Amino acid sequence: MIPNGHKQTGVAGVGCFIRFGIAVWTVSALLAIGLPPALGASGDVYILRVSDAISPGTAEFIHSGLKKAEKEGAACVVIELDTPGGLAESMRTIVQDILASPLPVVVYVTPGGARAASAGVMITMAADIAAMAPGTNIGAAHPVGAGGQDVEGKMSDKVVNDMVAHARSVAERRGRNPQWVEKAIRESVSATETEALKEGVIDLIAADTGDLIRQINGRTLAGKGRLEIDPQRTTVIAEGLRTKILRAISNPNIAYLLLMIGLAGIYFELAHPGAILPGVVGGICLVLAFFALQTLPVNFAGVLLIALAVVFFILEMKLTSYGMLSVAGTVALLLGSLMLFEGEGAELRLAWHVLLPTLLVISLFFTTVAWVVFRAQRSRPTTGSAALVGEIGVVKAALEPEGKVFVHGELWNAVSRTPLREGVRVRVVRVTGLRLDVEPAEPESPRP
Repeated sequence: MIPNGHKQTGVAGVGCFIRFGIAVWTVSALLAIGLPPALGASGDVYILRVSDAISPGTAEFIHSGLKKAEKEGAACVVIELDTPGGLAESMRTIVQDILASPLPVVVYVTPGGARAASAGVMITMAADIAAMAPGTNIGAAHPVGAGGQDVEGKMSDKVVNDMVAHARSVAERRGRNPQWVEKAIRESVSATETEALKEGVIDLIAADTGDLIRQINGRTLAGKGRLEIDPQRTTVIAEGLRTKILRAISNPNIAYLLLMIGLAGIYFELAHPGAILPGVVGGICLVLAFFALQTLPVNFAGVLLIALAVVFFILEMKLTSYGMLSVAGTVALLLGSLMLFEGEGAELRLAWHVLLPTLLVISLFFTTVAWVVFRAQRSRPTTGSAALVGEIGVVKAALEPEGKVFVHGELWNAVSRTPLREGVRVRVVRVTGLRLDVEPAEPESPRP
């Protein structure tokens, strides 16, 4: 039997243990609340390198890279940027992905001599941390058309005001200078790395990627905690083959050229079966065009008009329209080309210096092929048994009603509805197997 003193001692010990546990839990909770959590248990830094115009292929590359880094538990993502600008729609997609990423995203304009122009300004503004290397510049974000020309009139005001509102919103969210961003869009101002740092456009200047990682290590980011990264653990995410192809062909002008070449190749193959090469080239170009069009804002009314134009050109080969179907096909092709791409951004429209020559060449090609095929269908055969119909020959063995005639340098079995003597000129009216049906080529003179 345990003495009462021992019972009291045991109860008191349990109580002390409970109180100690509660105290430890409380201190831990307070520390957890007071200190921001460290990001990325792995400490890995994932690097995406963008050194080209911003296009749907670029947007897909960054989107897939951010998702891969998030899935593999990276500490942060660094986008090494060097771009002259690009498509506004692709830029907006990239900005949305950066703002929505749960991982810290660092945009680093590098190497020396690189730039973040036009769409690159917005991408840099959207980053959690914006940095530049020595000898780089940022700015000149005024929107231009697909061919590099200025957007004029009311459309210019509409596009510029929309981009300014978007840029100011992103800059204010990241705590950067919205006034400078607006000047970069309205007045095309640019800044060196030191000017950008002074203006509050970027957060730091780093000599290289290693220096960048050392400077951002340990920083606390609003809403994302404290960065704890290992400078030795970097992973470069390379572009896949699909992204490379898409980036190369996703320009609206390139996609349009591929579509026209594809249609021309298929059309030629249908007009001249067995040519093979035009059909193969046309099929490949069509597949690439459709692959590019899926990433661009396409108006299906434009696609239908272009398809209708091809139908008109095909009918020109079958029907006698005296050129009216060719004219209708050219008009439908022009309207379809103008309507093919939709969207408010001027860079999503076809450049006139691409549209007009392409339209002229393709229309002439379709019309010429249709005319050649139509003439071939209407012309008299020159080879084979069908070419004998209408030929003039001479009777070599009297036709009573069967006999022999000499036609086209050959001796043929022949038959005539009326008896014909030797030496009479005859005309071939039908070819049946190896026998000719003939008639007198001229009225036969009466026998004396």
